[in-house]
Amino acid sequence: MTLLAITQGDSAGIGPEIIAKAFRDTPADLHGCFVVGDVATLRRAAQCIERPGIPALPVALISNPAEALSVPPRCVPVLQLDGIAGPQPFGHISAEAGQAAAQCVVWAARAALRGEIAGLVTAPLHKEALHAAGVDYPGHTELLQAEAAAWRGVALADMPVRMMLASDELRTVLVSIHMSLRAALKAVTLDNVFQTLLITHAALLRSLGRAPRIAVAGLNPHAGEGGLFGREEIEVIAPAIAQARAQGLNVTGPLAPDTVFMRARHTAAKPGEFDVVLAMYHDQGLIAVKYLGVDKGVNVTLGLPLVRTSPDHGTAFDIAGQGTADASSLIEAVRMAKKLA
Repeated sequence: MTLLAITQGDSAGIGPEIIAKAFRDTPADLHGCFVVGDVATLRRAAQCIERPGIPALPVALISNPAEALSVPPRCVPVLQLDGIAGPQPFGHISAEAGQAAAQCVVWAARAALRGEIAGLVTAPLHKEALHAAGVDYPGHTELLQAEAAAWRGVALADMPVRMMLASDELRTVLVSIHMSLRAALKAVTLDNVFQTLLITHAALLRSLGRAPRIAVAGLNPHAGEGGLFGREEIEVIAPAIAQARAQGLNVTGPLAPDTVFMRARHTAAKPGEFDVVLAMYHDQGLIAVKYLGVDKGVNVTLGLPLVRTSPDHGTAFDIAGQGTADASSLIEAVRMAKKLA
């Protein structure tokens, strides 16, 4: 049975309670999963989702991942990490919560790299809380990249990773991830676009069992309109596509970014023209997927020597502790991780 670690996320946010809901509402999907974090935090989360007529959700302390397989359905197995902070006040940024969230991710990443677990699903963390804790990474992706590079004994530049957001209707992969828009525009280089194409092709070739049909969005309106609105498509993006095609990749573009996502969208009535869209920067790609519903989207890190997925939403401090957060995206992330593992 595949063992998956679910990191608790920021204890001041909705991460722990959506984890509790997932174990309560979809026990078959969560079999073989366990939480890396703090028992008290998960017990508070279980209390948050209590409702009249629904049995209370037990939280069990386990001493090693394999014990998760013997935990009964609708019970949350938690591997307690030594030295991490307990539950923090809901809705407040704290260094303690940020540090605890980071420690959970580091533990799970190292366990996956050692082959002790099949992969990890990460509940949302808060980037300001990470910063307050002195964690020098803007998010999960960069932290996991650093852990994988250290494990391989290579420089960070030699462990290139990319972010893919996927749902049943649309997949998009980003050339750049968490940086300012000004920096993201500078990151649209021939090497970065070409490398993203290679990473995307390799990852989807494994999961689809065939070469993916990749569409590449332009950077500028109307994909530059032949140079009238910018020359990046002519001087950077098109040459990268040509290099990828020369290596046998099925790539189309650069295409107008305001229509390419509609062309790639897969529905029951109309299959998409493409399997994935390569977006030039964070919001260009993620707005399209998230508009279709954050309850369906899953964040997948490509290029790592481990399986990592996560829900496609944040900590939602404004509703944390109310027990109203939707666990659908986390459940989809678990399903996706099991498929990839």
